[in-house]
Amino acid sequence: MELSDAVITIVHLAVGFILVFYAAKAYKKTKYPPMLLLVAGFTVLVLGETVVEDALYFIGSKFIQETIAESFEIIGFIILILAVKKS
Repeated sequence: MELSDAVITIVHLAVGFILVFYAAKAYKKTKYPPMLLLVAGFTVLVLGETVVEDALYFIGSKFIQETIAESFEIIGFIILILAVKKS
């Protein structure tokens, strides 16, 4: 991983988890169940786009690595859709 890729990943994680933090804070304040789904959806998205994608380099198959990362993102979007639908 190059330095520029590492910096972009760190910034992506920071911004993503700031979003998760504020969603969790909103849930804690309101106790509104769809907000908890937003927290879960954003968390899965952030993990799928950064940690999972970069952490699975040892698999050796770029296709499997991308499939797992994309699966995390799809699951995250499904959770977000459920959150919006329930609100």
